[in-house]
Amino acid sequence: MIVIGAEEVARRLDRRACIGLMRDAMIALSQGRTRQLLRGIIDLGSGDAFGVMPGAMEGAGFGAKLVSVFPSAAARGRSHQGAILLFDRETGAPVCVIDAGEVTAIRTACASAAATDALARADARRLAILGTGEQAWQHALAIRHVRTLDRIVLWGRSPEKAHALAARIAEATALPVDIASSPAEAARDADILCTTTAASEPILHSAEVADGTHINLVGSSRAGPVEIDGALVRRARFFPDHREGVLAQGAEYLKAREAGLVDEAHVQPEIGAVFAGTAPGRRHPAEVTIYKSLGSIVQDLASAAYLHRRSRLDSGG
Repeated sequence: MIVIGAEEVARRLDRRACIGLMRDAMIALSQGRTRQLLRGIIDLGSGDAFGVMPGAMEGAGFGAKLVSVFPSAAARGRSHQGAILLFDRETGAPVCVIDAGEVTAIRTACASAAATDALARADARRLAILGTGEQAWQHALAIRHVRTLDRIVLWGRSPEKAHALAARIAEATALPVDIASSPAEAARDADILCTTTAASEPILHSAEVADGTHINLVGSSRAGPVEIDGALVRRARFFPDHREGVLAQGAEYLKAREAGLVDEAHVQPEIGAVFAGTAPGRRHPAEVTIYKSLGSIVQDLASAAYLHRRSRLDSGG
């Protein structure tokens, strides 16, 4: 069995390639060429959780991701830690164990980049990121592959972390990076907005978002914590990564539904249907669009199969 650690994942999982992998995986999901259960989540208290995500995908095999989500650990390293176990479809044998934290970090941002390519205005050039953790960093690196950016605006609760991340992003991308004093200031002139925070209550409100903005809603991956208000959910065309998952565990949608602002009909076809051309994406420049990212095991399986192939090729196997 091959074991692929975090450093090897970072070296081999190229972002341009991963954006394509995410597009193909989500098309397969929407076309019924995958099988998956809703993620199982055990609440460990204090904001910590343990998740199990099993599934199967044509051409990638089957397997599961076991992941701990400890927001309090982000300051010491990474909030998402775990392993992906990939099985061979022909033999049923486990063939690969892969660091889940690094895969999750890269594939989540690359899925947002694929959604941005499909939903953001073609002339979108200004990126705003809310948050200063791993996903803020990864989204800065991924989104630039689908739009030619002029600048990035960053907001975080800690000015020290925001300034440190801004310097890191500027060095990696050669783009100017500004620090906003509030989420509203960050959103004011944004064409593309990525929310990557651990907020439990809305930090962004509809009145603060300009017409024509595309939003990647990433920070909340389970029912409970929300990053945006219900008015923004209602105002936007709301695209899920996985419809069944978002209807059951998409916190922003659930809160807006509980408030009587939306119903199931408000949730658009899955992003994979937009990628495949069987559902419309952005319809006009002034429309606000949201891609709701919960994360899907098929994204992990696609990444794991790619890494397994690369590892075998490089080793001559």
